[in-house]
Amino acid sequence: MNIKKIYCTLLILFACIIQTNAQEILTIEQAMTIALENNFEIKIAKNNSRISETNVTIGNAGMLPTATASIVDNNNLTNSTQVRQDGTSTTLNNAKNNSLNYGVSLGWTVFDGMKMFAKLDQLKELQKLGDAELKRTILVKIGQVNSAYYDLVQQQHQLAALDTTIVISNQRLTLAKNRFSIGKASKLEVLNAQVDLNSDQVAMLRQKESYANAKILLNQYLARDPKIDFKVTDEVNVDNKLVLADLMELAQKQNPALESQIINKRIAELQLKQVKADRYPLLRLTTGYNFAESQSSLGFTSENSSRGLNYGFNASMNIFDGFNQHRNEKVAKMQIENTQIAIEQQGMILNTQLSTAFQTYLTNLELIDLEEDNEAIARQNLEITLDKFKIGTITTIDFRTAQLNYVNAKVRYSNAQYEAKLSEIALKELAGTINF
Repeated sequence: MNIKKIYCTLLILFACIIQTNAQEILTIEQAMTIALENNFEIKIAKNNSRISETNVTIGNAGMLPTATASIVDNNNLTNSTQVRQDGTSTTLNNAKNNSLNYGVSLGWTVFDGMKMFAKLDQLKELQKLGDAELKRTILVKIGQVNSAYYDLVQQQHQLAALDTTIVISNQRLTLAKNRFSIGKASKLEVLNAQVDLNSDQVAMLRQKESYANAKILLNQYLARDPKIDFKVTDEVNVDNKLVLADLMELAQKQNPALESQIINKRIAELQLKQVKADRYPLLRLTTGYNFAESQSSLGFTSENSSRGLNYGFNASMNIFDGFNQHRNEKVAKMQIENTQIAIEQQGMILNTQLSTAFQTYLTNLELIDLEEDNEAIARQNLEITLDKFKIGTITTIDFRTAQLNYVNAKVRYSNAQYEAKLSEIALKELAGTINF
């Protein structure tokens, strides 16, 4: 019989080991790597960045010549009558006439007021804008991954706290039953212990549901199957050495939202250059080689063919267009003013966000120390209360109060770490310094 029990125990232990190993331990570094590879919004932003990069060509800026091949074939059947000067006439029904023209033409704009060079510079700035948008998307998504990950960490802490209180509640129920059986406690004490245990188990179920949903959300950010199970590490390492002045300095250089506004101003300035280019002459060289053939069933000439080279140039210049040139330049200048205002506005918003987030960060750092002390005091208080409860020198209400105080202290300590980590992530996201 003892051998059977040992065998069953080993089987259960082996099954638990297999189940534990089956769960992936996902680190925050692995989560960020998976997100960078799989996240749909990051993939779209990467493709948009590649599109902007692909568009940066001298051909797209209009600097290269264009060549066109063409062919035109016309055929018709007509009933024709020709009357000559001497009065004679010729009539032909279903007279066939056709003409065939084909050739190659080449055109090249050699001067357009430097518009093409401004266009090329603008395409390069649009590429930078795409890169800034990609960086913004990555920072936002990596920030979401970090927030979701550390939310799971603090929820794991809450599960551990609830598991501890269930163990204690089970001990309390066992003690109450033992005391009732020997006549040292009433049935009411047993019922109260059972009710409190049931309440703890309900809280555990709710927390497990929240934990499972948080896993699904993180899997969504990682763009993988929501049913993939995993565990996260238990540590929350908060960087407590951030300095507001350093963050503000970095944000002025690296914040993608501010960077985008600065690029938009440069794009607007290049747009003004392109508009001003319309004041200058436009010079275009043209050349080509054409073939022409025609046949006529009626007339003095039955067949005709020609071929040859043509070349030349055309030049044009806007002299007066109803003051539209002046209007377009005025609008382009106002667009530049708007982009400058947007830069100043974004800078103020950024400084405000950094200042408020940093104040929250400092508060949360203080709360970590405070809640850590509270958790240690609540644990010590629970240990003393449990010892007194075992010997019957304390009421069940006082014991339950100490028990709940300990659980709440552990939860608050975990929340303080989580909130501080969120503040750190928010600050680094604004400063553009999240390490991925």
